[in-house]
Amino acid sequence: MKFRDYHQQQTAELELAPMIDVVFLLLIFFIVTWQFARFERDMDVSVPAAEQVDDGPRQIGEIIVNVRKSGDVFINGAQVSDDEMLARFRLISSAYPDQAVILRGDAEATYQSIIDVLDVIKEAGIWNVAFATARPETPPRK
Repeated sequence: MKFRDYHQQQTAELELAPMIDVVFLLLIFFIVTWQFARFERDMDVSVPAAEQVDDGPRQIGEIIVNVRKSGDVFINGAQVSDDEMLARFRLISSAYPDQAVILRGDAEATYQSIIDVLDVIKEAGIWNVAFATARPETPPRK
C-alpha cells in the first residue's frame, strides 16, 4: 500500500531574472561612477597638501581641469590650448551659468600657469571655481 506524504514540500526554484537585473544595475552603477572619477585621477598631477581639506558634497557635472607640472592643461582628460579652453568654457557658461569647475594644479607647476588657467576661466564667465588639495601625509608615530 502506498501512502501519500502530505508533509512533503515542493522544491523551491531559483528565479534568475531578478538576480540578472540586479547584477546589470550594479554593473551600470559602477561603470557610471568610474567614468566620473577617472578624470580626477590624472596620475601626472600631484595636488598640493593642505591641512584644511573640505570633503563636502560634490556637485553633479563638475568639470575637472588638470594643470600638469609642464603647464599642459587637460579638461576631463583631453589636452586643450588656451583658445580651445576659452571656447569650451564660454559655451558651457552660456548654457550653465552656475557651472562648477575644479582646478587641480600640480604642486610643482608654476604659479603663472595656474593663474593663466584661472584667467581663462574668469574670462569665460565662470565664477564657481574650487581648488583641489590633498590631505598631508602624516609622519609615522614612533
